[in-house]
Amino acid sequence: MTFLLDRRAALAMLTTVGAAAMAAPVRAEPTLPVVATFSILADFVRVLGGSRVAVRSLVGPNGDPHVYDPSPADAQAVKGASLLVENGLGLEGWMARLAASAHSAARVVIASQGVAKLTAEGGKLDPHAWQSVANAALYAANIRDGLIGADAAGRTTYEENAARYRAELDALDAEVRAAMAKIPPERRRIVTTHDAFAYFGAAYGLELIAPAGVSTEGEISARDLGAIIAQIRAGHIPAVFLENMSDPRIAEQIARETGAKIGGVLYTDALSPPDGPAPTYIAMMRHNIMELTKALA
Repeated sequence: MTFLLDRRAALAMLTTVGAAAMAAPVRAEPTLPVVATFSILADFVRVLGGSRVAVRSLVGPNGDPHVYDPSPADAQAVKGASLLVENGLGLEGWMARLAASAHSAARVVIASQGVAKLTAEGGKLDPHAWQSVANAALYAANIRDGLIGADAAGRTTYEENAARYRAELDALDAEVRAAMAKIPPERRRIVTTHDAFAYFGAAYGLELIAPAGVSTEGEISARDLGAIIAQIRAGHIPAVFLENMSDPRIAEQIARETGAKIGGVLYTDALSPPDGPAPTYIAMMRHNIMELTKALA
């Protein structure tokens, strides 16, 4: 009888211990704090890092990284980050000052490292390398390596996520090429309000004219605008496109004076908010090619 009671007590104790173990919270994987300079880079980090990262984008949706003015909260985020992800190529002129003022000790990834650089008039580097999907794959590889360097325990996760994302980018590149092939060669010519599509044009065969130069900081003069209007008339440029973070008045004036069609909004230096048409890099590229096709094909 005593044996039976002891046995029942032991079973009850095991049941209680087992239930407690099941009820105990599972320890979460450590979360790596990452700061990206703008929303497109932050999207790459989210895809590659998954649940192992907590990423903050300094420049948010529809924001302009060319002219961004960091806040004290940004300095705090940079100070607490283990990894900083920047584009490079002269895009974020404010980032070095921000990192220095925050006394950041974070590892830094220059996402554009290894791309074939393009220059604009005057020899200034064009920073918009992500507009070529092949370059985006290089960005992803650089960010993957940066994540592994900052969090070696997550290597398998980062490598598996990067392999899946590379396959998605390869499919996207083929999709963009197929869509551009449907546009007659003589119509693959556009005007944009900001010269952000040189890498896209070089990769996919699109000729571009942009009145505002590479950066959105410069103002276009009346003389320059007149020269562009004359060029559009002479070259029979079929469409003028606005951008999500640009002043639409220049494009509207060009369209009025030349008869060129105003196309849809293109996303260049920033993603849309989550409920918009371009909340991720892949969605952005698909949206842009759809708008180009509608206006030109």
